[in-house]
Amino acid sequence: MFVQILGSAAGGGFPQWNCNCVNCAGFRDGSLRAQARTQSSIAISDDGVNWVLCNASPDIRAQLQGFAPMQPGRALRDTGISAIILMDSQIDHTTGLLSLREGCPHQVWCTDMVHEDLSTGFPLFKMLSHWNGGLQWNRIELDQSFSVPACPNLRFTPLPLRSAAPPYSPHRFDPHPGDNIGLVVEDLRTGGKLFYAPGLGKVDAPLLQIMAASDCLLVDGTLWEDDEMQRRGVGTRTGREMGHLAQNGPGGMLEVLEQLPRQRKVLIHINNTNPILDEDSAERAELVRRKVEVAYDGMS
Repeated sequence: MFVQILGSAAGGGFPQWNCNCVNCAGFRDGSLRAQARTQSSIAISDDGVNWVLCNASPDIRAQLQGFAPMQPGRALRDTGISAIILMDSQIDHTTGLLSLREGCPHQVWCTDMVHEDLSTGFPLFKMLSHWNGGLQWNRIELDQSFSVPACPNLRFTPLPLRSAAPPYSPHRFDPHPGDNIGLVVEDLRTGGKLFYAPGLGKVDAPLLQIMAASDCLLVDGTLWEDDEMQRRGVGTRTGREMGHLAQNGPGGMLEVLEQLPRQRKVLIHINNTNPILDEDSAERAELVRRKVEVAYDGMS
């Protein structure tokens, strides 16, 4: 299995265009040692040629340009994207579909709830139907695995996660199973498993068992502290209210990952306020001590 990090930041990227928090301002004036990051998206393949795009960020054009296999050059118009899986209907995970309109039709896998949001509150399915067939919906059933024809050696198992529908969603404050999913991706040839959950608000015992059976954990790294947005003066809501489990504190992501010593552990979907972006910070040093990696654009 091939896994490529196309984008590793949360919504807005890093530095965020309108933000002057300590991290963003420090990056711009050169006082902060950090890497710029685009908004969260990954690509998965079983042969390095045909790729499944997991989420389509607003930064998709730059992300594809930065990863050579996405333009194999086999024809006058070509792409390495063979299918798209949407983990949720968040703006920063779906807006890139608009930039992919020239390549329609696209095979898109998502849940009923995500399809409903993208047909009503943010009607991408209807909008893009005017471009060569638009988005061809493939339903993700929450209780069964599925395969993507272009990558027959991979099995995808959806995991309904506790998180939140986007602000525009008609059921923003009425959560449903399927608003947000994680994935277990299994290589049927080697048995290797990837657990992918860029939006993860809670880890219960059954989910912990699934994580323990995986080889690589690519998980929500949005915030260091649950009240980080408030502390930084850029928001009023906590991480839990937004559907993100913070790394630090009792029951936080670091405590969860500490129970999983065998797995490769990587944080993704990192908010611009998170101190782990500062490569010289105490928080980053703590991750190094715990052998937890921080995803960056271009990581594989």
